[in-house]
Amino acid sequence: MLVLFGIALLLGALSVLVMLPAAQHLRSFQSGERAPATLHTSGSCMLGRCQVTFEANGRTVVADLPVGSSGGKSSVGTRMIVRYQADDPQVAVRDDDVGGGGAAVLAVMSGAAALFFLVLSVVARVFAMRQRRGASVPGRTPQDG
Repeated sequence: MLVLFGIALLLGALSVLVMLPAAQHLRSFQSGERAPATLHTSGSCMLGRCQVTFEANGRTVVADLPVGSSGGKSSVGTRMIVRYQADDPQVAVRDDDVGGGGAAVLAVMSGAAALFFLVLSVVARVFAMRQRRGASVPGRTPQDG
């Protein structure tokens, strides 16, 4: 029962403390500059391990894709459109992710899973209390319910 409650807390914390801020960060690039880019380093983009190359202010920039970005299955050299802030081109966001990307989806999924485990822990607690109360009544057997 405590394990289920702990899982619910961890999933809720993941949703609120990690995934929601990541989705908001991705959305903050909606007014950013657009540029054609090439995937420079592939990896787990959802964890922020991808980089893109593009031209900004007349120079070539290698920028990190932030946590929550999609496109992890893309191979190096894949062309895409990115958005970046003119004052800081070191971080870019795929144009497809400006709406929140995978971070928004994971925030919703981990939040839903947290609620599921929270309800499951409450149901387990109620079931355990009923079992204990039913066993303590004299003359009653557990089969009586």
